[in-house]
Amino acid sequence: MSDDSDYESVLLVIRECYVYKVPPLQSSSRGYRAADWGNVDEPLWRGRLRIIAQGKKCFIRLEDGQTGELFAVCPYEENKGCVESVTDSSRYFVVRIEDQGRHAFIGLGFLDRSHAFDFNVALQDHFKHLAAEERSAEQKKAGVQQPKLDFSLKEGQTLNLTIAGGGTGASTRRNRPPRPTASDDGVLPALLPPPPPPGKRK
Repeated sequence: MSDDSDYESVLLVIRECYVYKVPPLQSSSRGYRAADWGNVDEPLWRGRLRIIAQGKKCFIRLEDGQTGELFAVCPYEENKGCVESVTDSSRYFVVRIEDQGRHAFIGLGFLDRSHAFDFNVALQDHFKHLAAEERSAEQKKAGVQQPKLDFSLKEGQTLNLTIAGGGTGASTRRNRPPRPTASDDGVLPALLPPPPPPGKRK
């Protein structure tokens, strides 16, 4: 049976992107600037970008747009400096690529700002999804471990019920009002006469 970590999911495809040579960073406080890369209209390479999720891992793949041949890959980890935005444009980034244990930094650019936005969002959404899965798993685990309350009677225990207005026992019949009884002389008490009809009242 194949492991879920072997399954690849394509998070984003951008059909055209550009790669540039990045000079060494002069000052970390200054940050990277696309203006330092020379003429951005003459990239070092151009091709297709795909973001792939494989289990919890995420990869940025730069491939030939026609043949799919791999040019470079960036194993992306959140908050590890794998991708950094430049300080002078929203369309350019510095990406850390790896090949057989060696790494290098390249410039990555997009023709459209919307592509740069989608690139950022796809990376963020991957790790938001992982965080949501972890929270869900923790909540399920906490629910399973919660002890169940046992309300069953133990051996030798009895249950007494007290009914309001009466003593203990199984009878729940309400007390009825007393029926009229004969007087001491054996005659029922006289009932009040009905009211006189209208017009004959005095």
